[in-house]
Amino acid sequence: MFRLKAEHKRLLRALAEGHTLKAHRDIEGHKEFRLHFNDGRPSEPVERRHPEELVEAGLIDSNKKFPAATFWLTERGRAVAAELLQEAGPR
Repeated sequence: MFRLKAEHKRLLRALAEGHTLKAHRDIEGHKEFRLHFNDGRPSEPVERRHPEELVEAGLIDSNKKFPAATFWLTERGRAVAAELLQEAGPR
């Protein structure tokens, strides 16, 4: 069974709140994951392993586009994110 770490939970909540997770790839194939906020905050880097683990767990998927793939919550990911948001309570 996949165990969610704090960073996994943060990413799932962020996606559920409308922020965007992207994998930016350059022509040489280097990939950088970034979380883009919809509230004007600057984007921030995300350790590659966290999104990859969420994909492996079936909680997120992407459009696999070049140069920037955009990730979204799967049906299962939406359910987990909803639970996480409910646990966190109102902001």
